[in-house]
Amino acid sequence: MGRIIMPISVSVDGYVEGPGREIDWHLVDEELHAHFNEQLAPMGAFLSGRVSHELMAGYWPTADQDPDAPAAVAEFAAIWRTMPKYVFSRTLDPAAHTEWNTTVVRHVDPAEIEALKAAPGGDLALGGADLAATFMRYGLIDEFRIYVHPVLLGRGKPLFPVSDARTPLRPAGTRTFGNGVVLLRYLT
Repeated sequence: MGRIIMPISVSVDGYVEGPGREIDWHLVDEELHAHFNEQLAPMGAFLSGRVSHELMAGYWPTADQDPDAPAAVAEFAAIWRTMPKYVFSRTLDPAAHTEWNTTVVRHVDPAEIEALKAAPGGDLALGGADLAATFMRYGLIDEFRIYVHPVLLGRGKPLFPVSDARTPLRPAGTRTFGNGVVLLRYLT
């Protein structure tokens, strides 16, 4: 059975976006990008919200057509295009968003997510803080892979919404990259 894994970049003070939704503070160099490719290539599917999907779809379908694209960028473009994608959105037209192996899903149904996990194909990568909050409410996330970037943003969109729920986590490992990013892995 596959697992739901949430890889996400965050600032030291806990934000996934700056106050203007910017993510230009992400320190993704060749080493980190190669790591992302290694981790994401064997996934069974990408699960994302509309905003995350549109951000990805705005760049990755043709990123490898740039002759100056680094090898890791070109490699991920191919991974992204071919990977099955489930986009959770109440506003996207499913008929208009079938490109790049994409399926639009209207809402998070825990039974349907468990069926996806049980299907052959591997783990599922969850992207987007809003969608992750919904998955957390249903207890659907099996592993957090939090990439802490060495920057303080001061304000922006927090990784975790305010909640009265306490979720114990088990440490599963750490890794420090040459650019100062630290990976923190936790199992639920």
